[in-house]
Amino acid sequence: MQSDFSLNADWSLRAEAHPEVDRWVQSPLPGVQRRLLHRRGGEQAIATSLVRYQPGSVFSAHVHDAGEEFLVLEGVFEDEHGRYPAGSYVRNPPRSRHSPRSDSGCLLFVKLRQFEPEDRLSVRVQIADLAVEVDPLEPSIVWRLLHNDPYEQVRVETWAPGLQVDRPLPDGGEFLVLQGGMTESHSWFLPLAWLRLPAGTRLSAQAGPDGATVWIKHGHLGRRCNGDNRAEDLHAPTSP
Repeated sequence: MQSDFSLNADWSLRAEAHPEVDRWVQSPLPGVQRRLLHRRGGEQAIATSLVRYQPGSVFSAHVHDAGEEFLVLEGVFEDEHGRYPAGSYVRNPPRSRHSPRSDSGCLLFVKLRQFEPEDRLSVRVQIADLAVEVDPLEPSIVWRLLHNDPYEQVRVETWAPGLQVDRPLPDGGEFLVLQGGMTESHSWFLPLAWLRLPAGTRLSAQAGPDGATVWIKHGHLGRRCNGDNRAEDLHAPTSP
C-alpha cells in the first residue's frame, strides 16, 4: 500500500462505510484480510478497519508505539496474553507488545495509532460480563461501559425497536452497528456498517424494527482533527 494512501482521513468530515459495498483487501500476511473504513498512510497507518483472520493465521510480533484498540466480532482472537472470544474488547496502549494469531479464525473491528501518547492502561473485558446501565433520560436505551478516561468514552448501547435517538456530539462520535440496524441521514446501517460524525454535529438516528446494538466512541474527534498528533508505530510494519 502506498505511503500516502488516504481514505476518510479528514476527521472533520462525516464518513460512512457499509459491508455490502466495501471489499476485502489482502494484508501483507497470508490469511489476514481487511476492510478499510478509515486510513491515513500505508503500512504505517492511522487506521480503522475490519480485520478477518483465516483459521491458523499468525501475525508477526510487534510493538504498538501508538496503541491498538479492538473488538472481537466473531470467532476467537489469541495472543500470548490470552484468548479473546466474540464480545471481547481490548485496548493495548502505546508501547505494548504482542504476537497475534487465531487458531480457529476470527473477525475484528480494529483502531490503530489513535491513543493519547501518555496512555498506559490495558483493558481486556468481555461485554457480556459488564453491568447494564439504563439511560437516565431515555429508558429505552441501555448500555455497557467498556472504557472511560478524560479523553474518550467507549460503550455498547442497545436501542429499542423504532426508537429515535437524537443527541449533540460536541466532540464527535463513531458508531459501528453490531446487531439490528439504524437509519441516519437517509442511510440504512446494517450490522458491521460504520459511521463517523465530526465534532460539533448531532446524531439523529432511528433504530430499525428489530432495534439496534451499536458500539459507540465519543470524546476523541474534537481534539484530533486529522490525527496529526498520533505517533508513528515504527515497529509494526505488518500490523492490520
